[in-house]
Amino acid sequence: MSTGPRHAVITGIGVVAPNGNSTDVFWKATREGGVHLERISREGCADLPLAVAGLVKDFEPAGTVEERFLVQTDRFTHFALAAADQALADAALDGLPEFSVGVATASSSGGGAFGQRELQNLWGVGPGFVGPYQSIAWFYAASTGQISIRGGFKGPCAVLADDEAGGLDAIGHAARSIRRGADAMVVGAAEAPIAPYSMVCQLGYRELSLAVDPSRAYLPFDSAACGFAPAEGGAMLVLEDEDAARRRGARIRARVAGHGATFTGTADWEESRHGLAAAIRIAMEEAGVGPGDIDVVFADALAVPAADHAEVLALADALGPYAAAAPVTAPKAGIGRAYCGGAMLDCAAAVLAMEHGVLPPTPGVFATELDIDLVTGRARAAEARTALVLSRGLMGCNSALVLRRDADAT
Repeated sequence: MSTGPRHAVITGIGVVAPNGNSTDVFWKATREGGVHLERISREGCADLPLAVAGLVKDFEPAGTVEERFLVQTDRFTHFALAAADQALADAALDGLPEFSVGVATASSSGGGAFGQRELQNLWGVGPGFVGPYQSIAWFYAASTGQISIRGGFKGPCAVLADDEAGGLDAIGHAARSIRRGADAMVVGAAEAPIAPYSMVCQLGYRELSLAVDPSRAYLPFDSAACGFAPAEGGAMLVLEDEDAARRRGARIRARVAGHGATFTGTADWEESRHGLAAAIRIAMEEAGVGPGDIDVVFADALAVPAADHAEVLALADALGPYAAAAPVTAPKAGIGRAYCGGAMLDCAAAVLAMEHGVLPPTPGVFATELDIDLVTGRARAAEARTALVLSRGLMGCNSALVLRRDADAT
């Protein structure tokens, strides 16, 4: 038994996204680079100023989640439960002591649709028509709680409600839990913000795209950028101690090498330059890599000109002369920005890109005037061993994650 430092590795991936409800379907669509945004036509949503989003399709929660869990959970937790099932099956994780497996999720909005329905019952019919699960289903921690209860996981559990960067921060938290002794962590984020109450709340974001043409609604790093299109969905991962994973013969998909987080507040987007650059440096230092080791960057890609420019400058600050040569991609442009779930989908795509030697393109964007090597048009063949994933929140959080795939990865 090893007594050295413990390292977190990814052994399982599960995805529910606007372009696919499994990892394989998601990757095929992401690699192809199509735009999967669409006009919102759900009940109560059609007359709101927000017109375009990434919507999860053909998702039947009853086919994945037992009835007793369905009735007490919101759609965002249904996504998380389904993705966690996929990740656990992918990792073939079974038989570990119940107190050695934990859960960590992130959420920026919680269960808006469930909460809206119960509040409508309260004011429209009366308090006797509000169900007992209103107290828990809307809550940010619902997905962590339900995954741990359903799986019988009694190890260290947590929820992060720290803005859109929470997805990456949850991975960083889970990796630290592995280092402190947990054998495995189920970690990730899924969001379901496309419901009337949730959408009205989002209308306060000045960065939100109100475009009505799905092909033009979300164009990061493009001269026609007009804000981001929101999305629902997300991803869950299984993280394990590397030595334990190797002993049981698990397929190691990538190593969580380094994580950095900073906060720059809600001032102008130009301020995010320095915080994001600091987060990148922290992540690279923890990972033990230099600027020249970064083979691909999965960008935050807000599609606000000032924010996009600040992100490019942050990369230049952190990577120096290597910034202009490192390929940058933003596959979320094709499916929308799923808040905390968006960075998790980027992590899934980064692992798959390193496995397949293919960098997915930035859908809908064909050129940029900014000083980055943006992958556009079609996927690009590349032998990538180190990926940098970036995320910024609308409230000022900045997060960077370094993922590595060793040459002997299984």
